Amino acid sequence: MEHPENSNEYAGLQVNSGVEQPSIINPYLKRNRFRRRERSVAEMVEGIIKGDITILSQAVTLVESVNPEHQQKAQEVINKCLPYSGNSIRIGISGVPGAGKSTSIDAFGIHVLQEHGGKLAVLAIDPSSERTKGSILGDKTRMEKLSVHPDSFIRPSPTAGSLGGVARKTRETIILCEAAGFDKIFVETVGVGQSETACHSMVDFFLLLQVAGTGDELQGIKRGIMEISDGIVINKCDGDNVDRCHMAATNFRNALHFFPKSESGWQPQVLCYSGFYGTGIKEVWDMIYEYIDFVKKNGYFDYRRNEQSKFWMYETINEQLRLHFYNDSIIRQQLQQAEHTVLTGQQTSFVAAQQLLDTYYQTIKK
Repeated sequence: MEHPENSNEYAGLQVNSGVEQPSIINPYLKRNRFRRRERSVAEMVEGIIKGDITILSQAVTLVESVNPEHQQKAQEVINKCLPYSGNSIRIGISGVPGAGKSTSIDAFGIHVLQEHGGKLAVLAIDPSSERTKGSILGDKTRMEKLSVHPDSFIRPSPTAGSLGGVARKTRETIILCEAAGFDKIFVETVGVGQSETACHSMVDFFLLLQVAGTGDELQGIKRGIMEISDGIVINKCDGDNVDRCHMAATNFRNALHFFPKSESGWQPQVLCYSGFYGTGIKEVWDMIYEYIDFVKKNGYFDYRRNEQSKFWMYETINEQLRLHFYNDSIIRQQLQQAEHTVLTGQQTSFVAAQQLLDTYYQTIKK
């Protein structure tokens, strides 16, 4: 482009052309150069068994995918890893928000790796937003020591609105982690609703984290999560809070006497500890190992794992039936009409549901 300054009117003033700028795209870069090569089932299984964290992470992503092709491939990987699984201690950790679950996992994990060796996997179930469907997946930021430890593997998973589905995928992830050589596995729940029950159905020891001063003595005898806990730990037992923690521990111990004895025959223990100062961690691990030895001697350890396997078989059947029902083309067409009849008061919800089920049964028979 000619500059007007170079015309005869501006004699003595000359503007040279600028240096040609190179393209912002590297001409030597091939777009397909960095495309990840898709691994076969045999390659993934071999990598997992060797303890390759990268391949393990890719396999977990495959398990969490909703793509039918990915699901089929993931099941093949899981089935081939199954003979190498089952050699770990599975520990579920739950508690109210703010009880210090992530901080406690960091402290417990570093202690057991330093004292007992082995490898530790942390599977955290992170709640998803009901509005945006997104998750922060930031549990690693609160596990500062474990996140950089060479023998640890931290994997957060979003609930994505389906607690049962993510729980099933977490159980399948446990199998992959065990095949990769992880002999200690933590499962952290979202800490609300029925997630504790789902977590309890896939672990060997269920640890409940509590904090003192959150309610009166009646809180200690409320049923539900207290009944499925194998151990209760009161966190933040430091500073001016020591007396309150010990008082709360006494209340919980008294409350546990009102509950019927557990199937395992184990009497849950109540301990105090401080995640911030790292005191009382050894006692918590002593309790866990004492429980594992106790249930292995009386045969409850194997019994519980067998019951869990049966439970997840039936849960998978229920989930697949539900998906098959809603994905049926005829049912999808009739759902809106059924909703309309219910909302306009032409029929009850139960009658509409029964009609849809009858239609579904007739479709299957054909």
